[in-house]
Amino acid sequence: MVTKEERIQQSIAIAHLYYEQELSQSQIAKQLSVSRPTVSRLLHFAKENGLVRIQIMDPLASADDLKSQIQAKYGIQSVHVVPVPMVNDATTLDAVGQYAATFLDDLVTDHDIIGIGWGKTIHAVATHLNTKDELSDVQVVQLKGSVSYSKHHTFAYESINAFANAYHAVPQYLPLPVIFDQKLTKDLAEKERHIQQLIELGKEANIAVFTVGTVRDSALVFQLNYFDDAEMKFLKQNAVGDVFSRFIDQQGKIVAPKIDERTIGIQLADLRQKKHSILVASGSAKVPAIDGALHGKYANVLIVDQKTAQDLVDY
Repeated sequence: MVTKEERIQQSIAIAHLYYEQELSQSQIAKQLSVSRPTVSRLLHFAKENGLVRIQIMDPLASADDLKSQIQAKYGIQSVHVVPVPMVNDATTLDAVGQYAATFLDDLVTDHDIIGIGWGKTIHAVATHLNTKDELSDVQVVQLKGSVSYSKHHTFAYESINAFANAYHAVPQYLPLPVIFDQKLTKDLAEKERHIQQLIELGKEANIAVFTVGTVRDSALVFQLNYFDDAEMKFLKQNAVGDVFSRFIDQQGKIVAPKIDERTIGIQLADLRQKKHSILVASGSAKVPAIDGALHGKYANVLIVDQKTAQDLVDY
């Protein structure tokens, strides 16, 4: 006589073979020297007794639910959650970049001024842009300095060139370090007429496309030799991330005014004035910075992958 405990053990063993190892009922019966109907009954027993739970995941329905939760949490109306199979970070970033590029293809019209940041995420968007032959008088400008002191790849020039090619524009580079060693040097650079024109063009841009940075050791901005050790330690302890290399706390407020005074590019307050301020992000590591940027109301459009969206809701 088989006891209930023994039946539970048999059901669990068969469930592992059927659901995890994906063996057929006939294969399991042969392997365990039992009949196929016995395997079927034990699988049914496992489901009836809660030993096995089958959950159907509808990624589109889940994405819609996450969209609603993010809208309610942050008061942002335009949220796009990209359903992405759990493959790897590169695949996810590519999918988000492709979605954002398609979004821009439908958004950009004649006479628009598009301001962009740089980094892997913006480059992922840029590589998927389609050439829009029907558009005219579109301008593309960098919203922060694009020169670094290291050999780490920022994709600054590749990205703006791709945007310019897609929209038949002349790329407007901001050919300066994003963060200067001295405020005086930065102030002098900003007085140059050409630099003033670029900064003003960025302020006039009606579309901004940007991402957020982290304060992890691996953060790109930390690899570009802009900061000394004390500054990096302070930022890691007090900031949740950066927007256009301006470091913010959880409420979106600037945490290091002295560093911010040495930073060249768009002021974060100006992002709130954009008709389309588009934050594109992928990866759980960016969640604190996304949260801070949304609390700061720097974006009115969010494009994010499904996993990161869930982490943002839970954060």
